[in-house]
Amino acid sequence: MTNAPKYVTGAAQSFLINQLNLSDKWDQDWEYIVADESRIEEFLEFYTHHSLSIEQRFALMIIIIGSFDDYITAHGFSSAIWSRIKLLLEQHKQIHLNTIIYWSSEQDDIEDGFAVTRYMREIEV
Repeated sequence: MTNAPKYVTGAAQSFLINQLNLSDKWDQDWEYIVADESRIEEFLEFYTHHSLSIEQRFALMIIIIGSFDDYITAHGFSSAIWSRIKLLLEQHKQIHLNTIIYWSSEQDDIEDGFAVTRYMREIEV
């Protein structure tokens, strides 16, 4: 698991921009900016039904989790969406290890973390 990706590559970003019609405006936080709570289902379907490289899966999962974090803030927790995300994270833990750690937040007080932090902490790393 030590070879888990740490950064979104330009190639993965370009692929996802083209395939999912995402903003191509360059920003170092692009994967967080393009998160969209209204597109979670679309992102999950794409992740599940397309043959993706490790880098593409890594980048798309960050977008999915960012979208879910926004969803929780706007609409509250959805166990149906979370169960799908959690299953993918557990199935591809070797790819998403750094993402799981990031969204689990290092804050001791869970209220200081992200909206999704308490759920990300359910996944053992």
